[in-house]
Amino acid sequence: MDIEVPTTIEELTDNMGFYIEFLFEAGFSLISAALTLIIGMWLINRFVKGTYNYMVRRDLDATLRPFLRDILNFGLKAMLFIAVIGMVGVQMSSFIAVLGGAALAVGLALQGSLSNFAGGVIVLILKPYKVGEFIETGSIMGTVQEIQIFYTVLLTPDNKTITLPNGSMANTSIINYSRQGTRRLDMKFGVAYGSDAEKVKAILLEIANSDERVIKDKDVLVRMVEMADSSVNFNFRVWVNVSDYWPLYYDFNEKVYATFNEKGIGIPFPQMDVHLHKEK
Repeated sequence: MDIEVPTTIEELTDNMGFYIEFLFEAGFSLISAALTLIIGMWLINRFVKGTYNYMVRRDLDATLRPFLRDILNFGLKAMLFIAVIGMVGVQMSSFIAVLGGAALAVGLALQGSLSNFAGGVIVLILKPYKVGEFIETGSIMGTVQEIQIFYTVLLTPDNKTITLPNGSMANTSIINYSRQGTRRLDMKFGVAYGSDAEKVKAILLEIANSDERVIKDKDVLVRMVEMADSSVNFNFRVWVNVSDYWPLYYDFNEKVYATFNEKGIGIPFPQMDVHLHKEK
């Protein structure tokens, strides 16, 4: 609607009805747009929450749920924003042109975020890790809590939350400790020189075979591996479920120490023999 600015009192008086009508229409448009925005945001939040709960009830892959929720949330809110802009009288053709230019500028400024978005898509497609799995990347270890649009959230064993960009996660080495379900527990025990090697091996085998958490259909390995400076070392390898790895690690240390003491097997400590030669 085109408005001509009045130059005299008479023109202002003659056009008063027109201005009142314009202000009424403009105010009505603004109020309608504001109500649409408020109600629309409320409905979108309710819809997204309901959709997420439905995905949970349908037992959809926990890795996909946060990603799809965020995509749905951003998409619906973008559509609502465009609709509200149209209600206040902004020409959509001009707005789309401006939006396209702004999108190009924002895209150049947010290359890292776009890389993270692409990385998230790659992670969801290739599945190097999933929600609930324990992984290691670089010096960081933790359980995957969420795979979001731009970031992956890990929870460390000491209850720290770490947020990692998906772009780097898609382009780095990842160790997944949970994917196979079982792990080999590798330990090394040293005994004093002069100890009966066969007796040591029998003790370690008995400890391994007596624990029900050790997977019995896979071989238990107990072998002498080296004669070190102060000890004779034995490799001790058993297969266990992932959930039993650390409990067994600590239990075996305690059992081996107690059994060696009980059976008279010496546990060495670093030592050095010094020979003194007296000159005549």
